Amino acid sequence: MQIVIFDMDGTLIDSGHDITASVNHVRETVYGLGSLARDFVIEAINRDQRNLALLFYETQLYEPEAQRVFEAHYHHQCIRTPRLYSGIATLLNDLVALGVRVSVATNAPARFARRMLAHLEIDDLFDVIVGSEDVEKSKPHPDMLHLVLNGYDYRPQRDYALMVGDNGKDMEAARRAGISGAFVTWGFSPKGIGDLVCSRPDELLQWVRIGGAGAS
Repeated sequence: MQIVIFDMDGTLIDSGHDITASVNHVRETVYGLGSLARDFVIEAINRDQRNLALLFYETQLYEPEAQRVFEAHYHHQCIRTPRLYSGIATLLNDLVALGVRVSVATNAPARFARRMLAHLEIDDLFDVIVGSEDVEKSKPHPDMLHLVLNGYDYRPQRDYALMVGDNGKDMEAARRAGISGAFVTWGFSPKGIGDLVCSRPDELLQWVRIGGAGAS
């Protein structure tokens, strides 16, 4: 069996504008702060070590009111302008046609992930969509990947599994889970390190064909 687990934001979907819009809504309505640039917001999210409450809202803790306002706004905002990266729809359909099992493991809440993937009409391609509320610890901890792999009855001596993502947290989660990691450069982070570094989705497809050889 071949298994590919995808991160969502910055890997499958460019959601940068919508995330930034909701962050800035919280800054304005809760804290009376001015707007942040999209590039700053995305770079901050992808840092391996960061305090987003401090970076986004100039407070040490993510306060319940800020979380409530963000989630209420993002519920509507998250399907306004997201787009699939070029070649992603083809990649996913090709993987499924090859019999590869595909899932999503995102640090975003799963309810937003499902809403966005359904809006983009690719949700039915995934066996499972795991989000932050489904595990005790999000990536870089391997809990999400273990949850997905256990659902497939993954056995490393028999199966091939690959985590695909755009930041160090994805690659570290893959390492801790004992599977390969593919870093993609078309999303939120143009540079990174993984067992494979891909600049185009078709490169990833070829790697799965080679890496999964012998897995049934």
